[in-house]
Amino acid sequence: MLGQHADRRRGAGAAGALHVLVLLALLALLLGAAPGGTGARRWISYLVVASRADAAGAGAAVRAVREAGGRPGTVHRQIGTVLAWSSAPDFAARLRSAPGVRAAGATRTAPLAAVPPAVTTARPRSGRPAPAAAPRLSPAASVLSAPDERGRADAAAPALPRDGREPALPVSGGSGEGGGSGEDGRSGEGGVRRPSAPAGADEPPLVPDPGERGAWNLAMVRAEDAAVPRRALRRVLVAVLDSGVDDSHPDLRAAVDPRHSASCVHGRADGSPGAWRPLSRPADGGHGTHVAATVAAARDGRGVAGVAPGARIAAVRLLGDAGQYYTENIVCGLLWAADNGARVINNSYFADPWKYNCPGDPDQAALIEAVGRAVAYARSRGAVVVTSAGNDGQDLDAVRVDGRSPHDHPDGVRPRARRLGPECLRLPGELPGVLGVTAVGPEGTRPAYSNHAAGRGWPAAPGGDPYGGPGDQVVSAWPGGRYAALSGTSMAAAHVSGVVAVIAARHPDASPDRLQELLNRSLGARGVARIPGPGSR
Repeated sequence: MLGQHADRRRGAGAAGALHVLVLLALLALLLGAAPGGTGARRWISYLVVASRADAAGAGAAVRAVREAGGRPGTVHRQIGTVLAWSSAPDFAARLRSAPGVRAAGATRTAPLAAVPPAVTTARPRSGRPAPAAAPRLSPAASVLSAPDERGRADAAAPALPRDGREPALPVSGGSGEGGGSGEDGRSGEGGVRRPSAPAGADEPPLVPDPGERGAWNLAMVRAEDAAVPRRALRRVLVAVLDSGVDDSHPDLRAAVDPRHSASCVHGRADGSPGAWRPLSRPADGGHGTHVAATVAAARDGRGVAGVAPGARIAAVRLLGDAGQYYTENIVCGLLWAADNGARVINNSYFADPWKYNCPGDPDQAALIEAVGRAVAYARSRGAVVVTSAGNDGQDLDAVRVDGRSPHDHPDGVRPRARRLGPECLRLPGELPGVLGVTAVGPEGTRPAYSNHAAGRGWPAAPGGDPYGGPGDQVVSAWPGGRYAALSGTSMAAAHVSGVVAVIAARHPDASPDRLQELLNRSLGARGVARIPGPGSR
């Protein structure tokens, strides 16, 4: 009996010890999976560019991602590119040596605690199915083989916003306390703030309903010459890739086309109702609404009129709650716009996390290649890709300093300044095939904030004077039925997108190159874009 009791005690002790070990293992797993736990996995997103710019190339890239232990995300069969996720620090290096992979690069420097949940990609709504394979890119179109906060990067900079956007441009007058968005204030390219307004103020300079009066900017581009039948303009779709668009605004209710609008946050297209609308945060969420109304607000005697009233807007939201325009979102937006039949794609922002991407850096080279393929694909589908030049006051053909990248750096960390040559590119604004736009003020001269590149033949357009009152800026719609005065190259690009939309309505079969040729013929003094007069060919 004593022996039996001892055996039972030994058995119970062993079982208890095993039970404790199981509990400890489970506890370790729970701690490791929790964000911030000692063993927490931190995920980084990557764009993987296949050697082939087609569906077969995309398949090869997916296989390479899986073999390297990563998780494939959105697959862009049109251009042979895949979004992937991994927590392994050597993931990109392993991919670059994989068969069928041309380039691979991290799209962010700030990791996430979890991979974003999958969303079923909505189908294009154009009635034209996307081709299974994009045209093969010529050597000239391959960007890898070829040798985008406010204020100047080399100036004494104010405290940086966490998302790395440029501090807002100063502005006089107006109600509210500055505000910007995009390159006017955050990652877009417009924006304004009074000199006395604190950096990071939540609102732009709000103004009363202007009643379509005093629009110097519309006069400068000869918007009165937009004598195109409404039915012709309604056939033109302008995609606004930005922070989202408030389609409930009175000036935009008839312009935004929900069938062709979507969110591309996290690099995947979500066409569910309202996905394209701006978030209440970050503060520059109204940037896309301002841009969209500049392009196509209704001409009805109230609010503002657009350059091309009657054109339809495909609102494509790229900006997420982190306040970043990551390259996977840009690729998604360009492809969505192209496959939905956009004739003009407006890009009033620069890519995160790097303001300038250098081909000598393997991560940044992959981002250049991926966004470059998306631009080339959009053009092959008939779209003119319009981009803002930026608000750093820099000559893009010269050496410049980037003291703000990466933009997704932690609070309290100031990035090391980079001295860069012209081979380093703003994305998508300096890629082959895009139509870059610089800014002019009410007097027709280039303001100090506008980037420029004399040898590239870029047109100029109204961007406004941030040091004048609201009457010297570009007044347009702001979410909630309001109006705001902003300045920046974001506004300039929106005007050119409107001009190109009018030209496309008059020439529905013209190629992107032909549309740009017609635009160039109509340029006025100092290269300012203007709508060609009625009857011009």
